[in-house]
Amino acid sequence: MTVTTTPATPTDTNPDTNPDTTTALVTGSSSGIGLEIARAFLATGANVVLGGRDPDRLAKAAADLGHPERTAWVAGSIAEPQTGASLVRTALDRFGGIDVLVNNAGTFASTPFTDVTEEELDGFLTGNLKGTYLTTQAVVRALRAQGRGGSIVNIGTVLVDHALAGFPASAPVVSKAGVHALTTSLAAELATDGIRVNLVSPGIVRTPLHAGSDVDAFSGLALLNRVGEVRDIAQAVLYLAGATFVTGHALRVDGGHVIGRA
Repeated sequence: MTVTTTPATPTDTNPDTNPDTTTALVTGSSSGIGLEIARAFLATGANVVLGGRDPDRLAKAAADLGHPERTAWVAGSIAEPQTGASLVRTALDRFGGIDVLVNNAGTFASTPFTDVTEEELDGFLTGNLKGTYLTTQAVVRALRAQGRGGSIVNIGTVLVDHALAGFPASAPVVSKAGVHALTTSLAAELATDGIRVNLVSPGIVRTPLHAGSDVDAFSGLALLNRVGEVRDIAQAVLYLAGATFVTGHALRVDGGHVIGRA
């Protein structure tokens, strides 16, 4: 597998090493929730390294976001160890350090339990859980070497806590449940390094995943009687990234999907 990084530009030779400037790595950030998270970090003045599979889509996303002096990208599968290593290397080379990792990359689809193939199950476990695990390993090694702590924010799903009979999704949900468990485990293991690990658990969110379908039909699943928007998830990620006395927390951003019905 080939890992592609941002083509060199004149600004690459002058990385921003200002210790007051946050550098965030955001996987799965060529569209949808990940792209909005990247946009939110850039709006705070942070540097951002985008991650995704498709170099053309990443290059377009970076151009649409603007701020080329504070944006870089790496194309590759997070299920391959070299992708995480390349994300880290790009952040260090371009911006002089890493402060935040957002594990947003992943896949989701509805398939009845007995129809799930072994190949489909492996795809979810690899893309959602193994990819998050390997990317986090690469970043934690770098954070420990820096010796100044850091923040990891994983993206899960409220379907781990409240499944829907009409939306069978056992394969992706069990892989995301692993991400929830990883969050708790790493929060304990990495606390002495000053590394906080938290998770945002979205409900139904309007993203390209729902293109062509009436996503607003799911509004009644939430007490607030609407579906989420990508900015709702981005706001939660920014909060957890900067919440210095919060670790091991799963923050539901679901409009009340889990706790009740309107």
